[in-house]
This record gives sequence, C-alpha cells and structure tokens, in this order.
Amino acid sequence: MQLDHYRLLGRSGLKISPMALGTMTFGTEWGFGADEPTSRAIFNRYVERGGNFIDTANYYTGGTSESFISRFAKGRRERLVIATKYTLPMRTNDPNSGGNSRRSMVRAVEDSLTRLDSDYIDLLYLHAWDFTTSVEEILRAMDDLVTAGKVVYLGLSDIPAWQASRMQAIADLRGWSPLIAMQLEYNLIERSVERDLVPMSREMGMGIVPWSPLASGLLTGKYQRTELAPESVASGSRAAIVTEAGPVPERSFRIVDELKQVAAEQDASPATVALAWLLTRPGMAAPLIGARSVDQLDANLAALELELTDDQLARLDSVSKVSLGFPHDYLQRPAVQANIYGGMSIATVTDA
Repeated sequence: MQLDHYRLLGRSGLKISPMALGTMTFGTEWGFGADEPTSRAIFNRYVERGGNFIDTANYYTGGTSESFISRFAKGRRERLVIATKYTLPMRTNDPNSGGNSRRSMVRAVEDSLTRLDSDYIDLLYLHAWDFTTSVEEILRAMDDLVTAGKVVYLGLSDIPAWQASRMQAIADLRGWSPLIAMQLEYNLIERSVERDLVPMSREMGMGIVPWSPLASGLLTGKYQRTELAPESVASGSRAAIVTEAGPVPERSFRIVDELKQVAAEQDASPATVALAWLLTRPGMAAPLIGARSVDQLDANLAALELELTDDQLARLDSVSKVSLGFPHDYLQRPAVQANIYGGMSIATVTDA
C-alpha cells in the first residue's frame, strides 16, 4: 500500500489516499505544534509521496492551520482533497460563533473559504454533536451549501451512532446530499466504537476516518507506567494530554506491552505497528496522522508498507478486544443463534 494507492471515500466517487494528513499541529498558538517552515516541510513530504487528503478545522490553532494550508497548496489546490470542520466556537462570549446551527455553519464555511483562499471545500464535517440543533436544520443547511457549490461532500464527527444513522436516512428520503465520512476516535486502546459507530458507518455508506490513532501518543510506547502515574504528571506537559480523561488503566499498559512485543518482532516502531493494525480494520478509509516533524510523518507512513502476520493481528486483537454489550453479545450466543435460525446454517452474501 502507498499514499498514491487511492480509494473511494464512503459511498461517494471521491478518491482519497489511505492516510490523511491531520493538521491540528500546524501552528504554535496552542503552545505546541509546528511553526510554518516545519509545517510546510511536513505538508510537502506528504504531497510529494502521493498524498492528497488534508484534514483541518476552522478552530485549529485559531484559524492558522487553514491559513497555512492555503499557502502550502498554492499551485496544486485542484489535486488535493481538503476537509475542514465547523462547530467549535471561534469567539468568546458569542454563543452563535459555534454550535451546529445553520448560522454557525454558514458563517464558518464563509470564513474557512477566506482562510483557505479557495472557492470550495471538498469535505465539510460537523465537528461535534451539540445536542441542541435539529437534524433537519443541519441537513438542509448542508444541502444548501452543496447546491451553492461552496461545499462538495459532507461528513460527521463525534456524534452518537443513532443520531448519525437517523441523519443519513433523512437525507436519503428527502433527496438531500448524503454523508460520506465519519470521524471518530479509534485505536487499539479505544475500540468501543466497534459496538455501533463502526457497523453503522459501514451500513450507511460512511467511510471511517479515525482521529487519535496513536491514543495521544500512548501507542508510541514512549511512556512508562511511572511517568503516567497521577503524582508524576506535570500540568501542561505532553503526559497531561494522555491523562486528561483520568488515570491510564492497566488494560492500556497491557496493550502497549503487547504492541511493543510485536514491534520488536517486526523491527518496527510501536507507532508503526499500531497504525498498521488500524489499517486492517473493516470499513477503514484513512486514519488521520499528525506529525510535528518530517521524521514523525515518515514513521507514520511506514505503516502502509508493514504487513502484520495473522498471529500478530490475533494477539493485538485479543489484548485490546472490548465487550460489544447488549444486544450484540447476546445475539451471538450459540443458543440464541440456534433459536433464531432453528438450528440451520444460513450464509449471508458476505459469507458465501
């Protein structure tokens, strides 16, 4: 697999690279990330290797990420697929500068087009579900932007599966523009999305675009248990980002231990192995890889050429597996399967 081995995104005809370049680290306004020369070098390396899928958001580094991309893409905009997002507030004390509303969406798109110096956005994501705006308002506003030619394709991010499937069904029934991509947190440690979000996305025609494929750096293998103990984490440190959701559970360390073992067998880095595992998951479109240096980018892209053995995949799957919960686990019980099918063996189309 290579960056220029393109694939279709969801049920669309849009052709993307199998890894997307995440640009949340383009800019230093947040106290971390890459300055403009370093960001340009990362961008150029990705594009020179055949990459075409660039991911940003209006909110990233206060708009600097989009502005950098506009400068880096000069002379090659047409060959790139640029995705951005709206939802997160851009101004303090202004409730309408964020959220999922039509007003927030339209204003965000106009501002993003200005920063990107482009007359269209290839893929617009709803960045996060706000629990307040009706799906009809969101979908109609999205469709209007597509009709106006300002947006070409639509996607969702960080949203409950039941709400996303409802939105896709409404869009289909009303003839509005469909949703073709689903961004979600997905990695060896965070696999709970396999309960509903992943199968829903596959069923409803949305390509899966995982963010944080290295679990905020935990799957790089660079952290020891003692470094991430609550008493050892300094405020504002990189370790603080890993532990912002709370103390790292022992399960995560067991996953990292197995990951390191597989990496040693492959003579590869743990990060490369973690990304290679993710690339094998059903419904995968393109993991989002972020980098603060060209060397980090190259290490991530090495996953495209790494082939894990069946035994290694099974071990990683076993140590990281999560319970699917009800009704999924219940419906897979042998006795329940026997009741459903009357003891007969019935193959699906994909089984045949």
